[in-house]
Amino acid sequence: MNNNASRRTVLQGVITSTVVIGFDILNNSWVTSAHAASKFENLPPLDGVLYTDNATLIPAADDFGHIIHRQPTAVLKPGSIEDIVRIVRFARTHKLKVAARGEGHSTYGQPQVEAGVVIDTSTLNKIHDIGADRALVDAGVRWSQLLQATLERQLTPPVLTDYIELSVGGTLSVGGIGGAAHRYGVQVDNVLEVQVVTGEGKLKVCSPFQKRDLFEAVLAGLGQCGIIVRATIRLIPAATHTRVFLLYYDNLATFTRDQRLLIADERFNYVEGQVITNPSGGWRYMLEAASFYTPPAQPDNISLLTGLSYSQGTETIEDKSYFDFANRLADTVALLKSIGVWSNPHPWFDIFVPGTAVDNYVGEILSTLTLADTGEGPILLYPMKTERLTLPLFRVPNEPVMFSFSILRTAPPDAATIARMLDDNRRFFERNRDLGGYRYAINAIPFSQEDWKQHFRPVWGKLVSAKRRYDPENLLTPGQGIF
Repeated sequence: MNNNASRRTVLQGVITSTVVIGFDILNNSWVTSAHAASKFENLPPLDGVLYTDNATLIPAADDFGHIIHRQPTAVLKPGSIEDIVRIVRFARTHKLKVAARGEGHSTYGQPQVEAGVVIDTSTLNKIHDIGADRALVDAGVRWSQLLQATLERQLTPPVLTDYIELSVGGTLSVGGIGGAAHRYGVQVDNVLEVQVVTGEGKLKVCSPFQKRDLFEAVLAGLGQCGIIVRATIRLIPAATHTRVFLLYYDNLATFTRDQRLLIADERFNYVEGQVITNPSGGWRYMLEAASFYTPPAQPDNISLLTGLSYSQGTETIEDKSYFDFANRLADTVALLKSIGVWSNPHPWFDIFVPGTAVDNYVGEILSTLTLADTGEGPILLYPMKTERLTLPLFRVPNEPVMFSFSILRTAPPDAATIARMLDDNRRFFERNRDLGGYRYAINAIPFSQEDWKQHFRPVWGKLVSAKRRYDPENLLTPGQGIF
């Protein structure tokens, strides 16, 4: 028995009598083996399974934000890339909207489709090849999975998100930010080639040298022109250990000055930062920096800390394995899940602030922000060099340095509190937009089509052209609300 046939047998064995066999043209609904219709169009043969049961549909009508809920009529768990091609073509014939979903970690309904088809890419999770400087992986591969495999060959992706249980396809569709971005750009800047299923149901291979317009339209393209199904990721040599420095500041301007210094001279491999509570009231600032090394070589602490103006005597320095540092959020996430907080609403606020405005902008917000406003979620603040960010749809301020500013809110399941947080997000966004800043599109900020036009303004024409070429019926990823 071939692998595809075996996989189909296994997948179909887990569902009962509700196997989808076709589409009822008259009633615009799916036909299952339990409810045959008099007139329907047969579903194309699949290596995976198309589900229509509530147990599968309800989770697909949600995401990490737990704010927006749009229920699809079907969820495809593909057994192959060809399944995605077939179902997109089928959906195009019947004018059904389609969206890919990786780990569903967006916060405002981005991977959801009302009365359409959600493609759960988590079943496409094979690492096909790891070479000397690249890895070929399916879109459903999680970064933790890829990192474990590459470390066996002393290699690593250049940039990892702080939480590595996200899918490759998911982060590449939005950008993929992390503490090494000041050196290597974001994750989309480290992609050599992608395989994409367009809104026409065509499988395309694209790169900077082949179908570049499609390559630039799908990386950080928010799923508008194609579904990323496979990617070739750049790899670099990996160290075995990490020395982590936590440095504390009482002054915002001093904190951001030191962060700018560190990304300018690149003395650390990783630079991030947090706004944390001050025991005496208000806020203080923690600079998190890491130096990667392989014994017997050791980082020189004195050289690394020279010229920094943190509060002396408050710093902590700790050595970890490279993987343990990359996976440092695992214990925190496990705790949040165990106490139920992980399943609470998350009206996250994530933006990119121009470097020249960051002190005044962040300072004004912090002057009135309270722990209740964040739900005790973390507040992140760290710099990137915009010259390292090369993909046109990853929108960033037109300045040499920008700061990623995130209020990772957790809300109680209370409509009034969520509405207030969303209003704050919108108000904070508008202030940053007027300063020349941008949003990071995983977040929970109410956005209109006019907002999206403003967001993409310098490249809006190119995005519209790519949309018309590769998704002319506007099938793909309606949850973003762009078209």
